[in-house]
Amino acid sequence: MAKNLSQKNFFLISFLPALAYWYLEENYPIRIAVTGGVILATIEVLFEYFYTKHVHTLSKFNFFLIAILGGISLLGEDGLWFKLQPFFTGIAIGGFMTFRLVKGDGLMWEMVSSMPQKPLIPKWLMKKLESHMVFLFAGYGLFMAYVALYWTTERWLFYKTIGFYIAFALFTVGEIFYLRYKFPKSSHGGHQD
Repeated sequence: MAKNLSQKNFFLISFLPALAYWYLEENYPIRIAVTGGVILATIEVLFEYFYTKHVHTLSKFNFFLIAILGGISLLGEDGLWFKLQPFFTGIAIGGFMTFRLVKGDGLMWEMVSSMPQKPLIPKWLMKKLESHMVFLFAGYGLFMAYVALYWTTERWLFYKTIGFYIAFALFTVGEIFYLRYKFPKSSHGGHQD
């Protein structure tokens, strides 16, 4: 119960740095907006550690990325660098997943196979799904670069938070239909090309 509560709280607090940046940029100089975003990113990491006694690698990566890009934004007094964080995150995740797929069985298979329960889907199908997720993360990262460069901070806030979850949900639904159409006998464990 406590674990579920902490996951819900973490889901909500993960929006705070972007929300703070948007609000502060609308009402204060850019240096205050960037500083507020970096401070709330720090609080986000501390919150995760407080509730889970652990900080995930992705959370650490995002925190250091926000801190570095925030520093660059402060030096140049331009919030663009701060808003490019989702671009760098998407490209980094897509690149890391690609590296793991080329190197071996992939990141998702490693995570699932380390769990006590036997994986519900075969390895080849998990790798296929992960290869598609590479395009989702990298593509969304490139899209977020476009948003940061050419659209308003309000739109950036939407696509940085709720927009990504909508895109991920649509991707998941599309992937389910694609896999059922393309690999109708995958539940039997046979390899399909």
